[in-house]
Amino acid sequence: MHLNEQRFLILAALARTPLHGYALAEEIRDLSSGHHTPRPGALYHSLDKLVASGLVELDREEMVDGRLRRYYRITATGESTVTTEAERRAATATAALGRILGSTFSSFPAHVGSAAHDLRKATQ
Repeated sequence: MHLNEQRFLILAALARTPLHGYALAEEIRDLSSGHHTPRPGALYHSLDKLVASGLVELDREEMVDGRLRRYYRITATGESTVTTEAERRAATATAALGRILGSTFSSFPAHVGSAAHDLRKATQ
């Protein structure tokens, strides 16, 4: 399954603990530093696709203030998929950073490239 940005962020957000829809949306906002704010309809559509693909499953349901709250959790396949995708995205970002900085930073892990970028900015 192709992981678009939202599906990638859903899996990453669920990596720590099962979450219900609203908490999942909040976690995605935090994880993306506010750059991604999922709309409820799109969030639940993506969750349905991830469940159908076996990457996420229903953890439990509970009633809160008369409303049904569904908690979702990542599966082992989902964990493997999001890890592979995170590594791929980090490698791509590192290569892009190397080109942007015009240096050999692309051969370093993403966090090193980021630190190198910060250092370069500080010394300009």
